[in-house]
Amino acid sequence: MLTFKKINNRSELPTNLSIEDIVQFLHTHLDGFRDNKIAIGKAIDYAFSTVEGKGGFVLLAFYGNELTGVLVMNKTGMEEFIPENILVYIAVKKEMRGKGFGRAIIEEAAKHVTGAIALHVEYDNPAKHLYERLGFTTKYAEMRWNPNR
Repeated sequence: MLTFKKINNRSELPTNLSIEDIVQFLHTHLDGFRDNKIAIGKAIDYAFSTVEGKGGFVLLAFYGNELTGVLVMNKTGMEEFIPENILVYIAVKKEMRGKGFGRAIIEEAAKHVTGAIALHVEYDNPAKHLYERLGFTTKYAEMRWNPNR
């Protein structure tokens, strides 16, 4: 059975887990869709921020006593024109995939937000189909400009 722990700040972390452990979990289990550890850490810091317009949470999923999944949700602070929340990271241990855990983690996270949720997913990410089954839709094509190119 999957159980969840919603973390709103560093002081709520289980005693056996550090921020570094969570960053490492995400870095490992995001596979080819991972960001670097610094970026992952920044998203977690943002989730724990008390600055107006920032915040969010980290959702830990356990199968028994084993950390099986992690989700990072950030508030956007821009609900007037984009969704209030952005699902920044979700990862499930490779050996636990295909059991409905990703779906359960997202459904649990949705219980803890007010307003809409956005996420970015690459077209070739197999998780894209899960997001579509959960009701996520494509509203815009994201375009980026990089001055360093």
